[in-house]
Amino acid sequence: MKFLRDLALAFLVFAAGFAVSTVSVARGDEPRVIPVTAKRFAFEPAEIQVAKGENVVLEVTSQDVTHGFFSRKLGFDEDLPQGKTVRVPIKTDTAGTYTVLCDHYCGSGHGGMKMTVVVQ
Repeated sequence: MKFLRDLALAFLVFAAGFAVSTVSVARGDEPRVIPVTAKRFAFEPAEIQVAKGENVVLEVTSQDVTHGFFSRKLGFDEDLPQGKTVRVPIKTDTAGTYTVLCDHYCGSGHGGMKMTVVVQ
């Protein structure tokens, strides 16, 4: 069952990435790429501000262990393997303040591992 969920999620991420790329090329605007670091027990930067409707991709790298990177409202749920960089497009169509969580237990400070994305 988990395999099917992962396969469906991979397809959706692929399809979403294709749609973003197609729009970017057609309009000529490349996404703003924001580097994010994950390590026990924080994301850096702790807050990111983006414009409503802006084409944004987060490039997230875990420096120590596998972390999670999850925000239902921004449209992603990623695994962050140690030493790998994962590209995460985010939804910016609705203004608001959103919390991103580590959803993989990574040690005693795991519960406080959060970051904020502000869409203005």
